[in-house]
Amino acid sequence: MKTLTEAQIDRIIEMAWEDRTPFEAIEFQFALSEAEVIELMRREMKPSSFRMWRARVQGRATKHLQKRTFLSGKFKCDLQRNITGNKISKRGR
Repeated sequence: MKTLTEAQIDRIIEMAWEDRTPFEAIEFQFALSEAEVIELMRREMKPSSFRMWRARVQGRATKHLQKRTFLSGKFKCDLQRNITGNKISKRGR
């Protein structure tokens, strides 16, 4: 896996939590495959948070471009809270 800054890791975690952001968008922006995103989430989050996230995205059609029923639109809802810059993974460094 390539070296990422803390800001990039926080942004990837934010994008992974967003319902409408497909893994392909993360791959396009950060060159990380879905498996690498899962690995990063497992490493950077608390185990309980990772399990909750994994259960949430497992099989979710909006997280994969080929399964989405809409072709255009925003990756993020205007009503969704902006979490950039927060330590959402509660890392103990």
